[in-house]
Order: sequence, then C-alpha cells, then structure tokens
Amino acid sequence: MRVALNIVSLFVFWVAVLSSVAQQASVDGPKHILHDELLENMLGSWRLNGKIAGRQVEHTVDTDWVLNHQFLRLHEKEVATTDKLPYEAIVMIGYDNASERYAAHWMDIFGGRFSETLGYGKRSDSQIEFVFDYPDGPFHTIFRWDAGSQHWQWLMRQKNEAGQWTDFADATLTRPKE
Repeated sequence: MRVALNIVSLFVFWVAVLSSVAQQASVDGPKHILHDELLENMLGSWRLNGKIAGRQVEHTVDTDWVLNHQFLRLHEKEVATTDKLPYEAIVMIGYDNASERYAAHWMDIFGGRFSETLGYGKRSDSQIEFVFDYPDGPFHTIFRWDAGSQHWQWLMRQKNEAGQWTDFADATLTRPKE
C-alpha cells in the first residue's frame, strides 16, 4: 500500500511540474503577439534631428510591425552626407513576457561585432530605457514619448574613461512635413 501511495505521489508531482513548465513556455510564442500602446506611437515615418557623437545629424526613421507582430522594426538612415558613409541601422524591438522586459537588437553599418550585445529595457510611464552591456562599458538608450507634442526623444548615454555618464546622442523624432 505504501509503495502504491509513493507512486501516486510521484505521479502527481511530475504532472504538476510538467504543467508548470508548459504554462511557462506558453508565456511567449507565435500566439502571444506584442501589443504595446507606447510602441504603437512610433509606427510610421519620422525625421530624426539632433546631435550624435558631437555632430548635428538628420536621419529618416521608418517603423513597422514584423514577424507576426512580435517585433517593431526601426529602419534608420542618415540623410546623405558628403564626408563619410551615411549611417544606417535596423533595430528590432520585442518583449520578453517571461522576463517582463523589452529586448532590442541594434544592427548597423559597423557590422556583427558591434551588434552582438542585446539591449534590455524597462518601461516607466511614457519611456523605455534600454541597457546595452557592451564589453567596453554600459550604454543606455532611452526612447521617450511626448504625447502633447507627438514626438519622440532619443537619448543615448555612455560612460567616459573617467566613469562619468556623458551624452552620446540627443535627438528628436518628428513626423515629416508633407
């Protein structure tokens, strides 16, 4: 009788464990698409103006939902410059429900080495702050939505050699004039 009770107890235990694992696995996946009212404000075409790496820039930014509405894709392109190769990036922003955080993969003209690091972000009111832990130090990217003026601010910060936070970029996204 005792052996039968142990077998039943073990069976119940494994059913509970497997049920828990199955529930965790279904938190993300193709049937759980990303609906994010803050990121919805970034859909469409934008003009980015501001300072990046100490110089004034103008970029176009086009965004759309891709991959079964799992990611917001940003395609950023610098308006043609005569002195160097124009900057271009594709950024994929998704949400990890299990970890309750955003994930960003920033791929640009600098190649694979610089796009290895994923950024992880938390939302606070009308902004998402991503932290990219690069080998040479942390890099913060903040996307801040201003509902009143209907524009985005992108603020990027990094630590300098003295360990102090400095602005790498401060730019505003506005809708292009037609």
